[in-house]
Amino acid sequence: MSVFVGIDHIDKVFNLSNGGKYIALKNIDLKIAQGEFVTLIGHSGCGKSTLLNILAGLDAPSQGGVLLEGRQVTKPGPDRMVVFQNYSLLPWLTVRENIALGVNKVYAALPQGERRGIIEQHIDLVGLRHAADKKPKELSGGMKQRVSIARALALKPKVLLLDEPFGALDALTRGNLQERLMQICQENNVTCVMVTHDVDEALLLSDRVVMLTNGPESHVGQILEVNIPRPRKRLEVVKHPNYYSLRNEMIYFLNQQKRAKYRRKQQLIAVAGHGLEKVNLDIGFIPLTDCAPLAIAKEKGLFAKYGLEQVTLSREPNWKTVVEGIRDQRLDAAQMVAGMPLSLTLGLDKKAPLPVVTSLVLSRNGNAITLSKALYDKGVHSLSDFKAYLDNNPGQTHRFGIVHPSSMHNLLLRYWLASAGIDPDRDVELNVIPPPQMVANLKEGNIDGYCVGEPWNSRAIQEGVGYAIATDLDIWPSHPEKVLGIREDWINRYPKTHLALVKALIEACEYCEDRRNREEVLEVLARPEYVGVDPVYLRPGLIDPYQKLKDAEPEVIHRFNQFYANQSTCPGRAEGLWILTQLARWGMTPFPKNWVEIIERTRRIDLYGEAARQLGLPDAEPDRDPFALFDGVMFNPDEPVSYLRRLDTSHELLIQEIDLDAPLTLAA
Repeated sequence: MSVFVGIDHIDKVFNLSNGGKYIALKNIDLKIAQGEFVTLIGHSGCGKSTLLNILAGLDAPSQGGVLLEGRQVTKPGPDRMVVFQNYSLLPWLTVRENIALGVNKVYAALPQGERRGIIEQHIDLVGLRHAADKKPKELSGGMKQRVSIARALALKPKVLLLDEPFGALDALTRGNLQERLMQICQENNVTCVMVTHDVDEALLLSDRVVMLTNGPESHVGQILEVNIPRPRKRLEVVKHPNYYSLRNEMIYFLNQQKRAKYRRKQQLIAVAGHGLEKVNLDIGFIPLTDCAPLAIAKEKGLFAKYGLEQVTLSREPNWKTVVEGIRDQRLDAAQMVAGMPLSLTLGLDKKAPLPVVTSLVLSRNGNAITLSKALYDKGVHSLSDFKAYLDNNPGQTHRFGIVHPSSMHNLLLRYWLASAGIDPDRDVELNVIPPPQMVANLKEGNIDGYCVGEPWNSRAIQEGVGYAIATDLDIWPSHPEKVLGIREDWINRYPKTHLALVKALIEACEYCEDRRNREEVLEVLARPEYVGVDPVYLRPGLIDPYQKLKDAEPEVIHRFNQFYANQSTCPGRAEGLWILTQLARWGMTPFPKNWVEIIERTRRIDLYGEAARQLGLPDAEPDRDPFALFDGVMFNPDEPVSYLRRLDTSHELLIQEIDLDAPLTLAA
């Protein structure tokens, strides 16, 4: 992306009357392309308007800066015009005279006739010809706002800054003016940055929505790409298959911030009970069936049983925000896809290595590869059918959804495809999509299939838009799926708290495994704060036989969702090492030359064993014998590099030493 406006690591600090300091904005970093429409949302007090004022040059950052076309913004200028919520019109001037005020100042060197032409053009642009000679007191709220927009656009700004410009208008006027603004901005390739509290307005107008966390030290919590085609009409946008999932992501973010604000007000004094160093935790999770152990630990009082007095489960919109929450220490711990602790430790996406530990597997199995019903109708009923279909249809692009590069969904889907000679990076296209958006993208035809956890396979199947061509038990039965992920430095600081957390979750996993409890588990998962879907989509595999195709005979799949049986909770090192080989196979991370050290530091059998012993459970690691997936290719944990070199379809193998000794500091 070519950077038109660069917000470069901005801090904004205010001096307080008592001699203290208030950090309003912290490390705001954002790049905006020319013609892009970016919206800032967040709760009151998060610094949205402060950031807008810095962009306008009306305020200066305490650190960092703003660049516009490579030049630093240090003061106000006509290349950045602001449209305020309160219109800011001079009451003694007419519509024409209010617009003329700026034009005559900025374009003083132009002949009077040219200036008059600019003024009249922009009166017509916002449809105010009939009111050109009226003063503000004779205008409606919508008309005043149109004058404000015309006044800003008349100066041909490079950036239009909008501070809740439609907040005071009625719904009909607001809707009409929003569509008019979109039309003007598109026709004139105007770059816009808008502040709003209205999530529907943000989705209608924006290319990206930047969500800010609460202050103090407000920062970018999440950036949402609004992948809805332009030009847009309100009614068409609402009908777009991604609209409500995008809207829900924004609302969930705002709700999390609302809860965080409340918790900050109600924060307990940091005096730990039960001998623990920390008793209040924030744990992230994704709305999937296999978040059950976290939900049950909360609802059955197991966290409290082990001295964790206040545990907040933070429902995250996607795995990226889970990673960010662990990186920036917003989250104490998180449900993670199995490869995530390893990939973070190795430095996924060329980030600095961040040692992350898993001392507990939360679930095994639970996934399926779902393809569109259209492919089934074309005779694609097996992997070999799909290979033949690709061979017979060269030149067509077939897209698959995955949830995160280091997820088992991605690694198993790639392995499955490659076993048939299908290169997952050349013969198909893999796109990262949050789990709740998979079905909508399949319906829309944006993807041909996906690999994801439940209930998003069963939903597509029961709605007749997809079918499960394979479950993960067809590929690798009892593979690790979700794990507990925590920063290594956090565990070093709070070892007793970590042990209490692991014990609570082991007990929760045992409860979830017992089929006598599954109806209760189902009821908990169906609640809005957890998965929040119709229970009919949660039943397959968890309680009922699994149905791979609508109207087909359901199959009894033993332990489709596995939480505790056969030492499921133990984070075996051999299976972790297999994950390392697959991350390297597809070029996501190097294969660590010091893989023993990496596995020892990330798959903490010692910590799991201590918790198991205190619960009176077996603490031994499962056998590390060689094993094979469905294709029979043996993996020997003593020879991971040889295994990698035997695999036909792969990237160029990179082996290097991974240095994890760089100091990491945990914030107080």
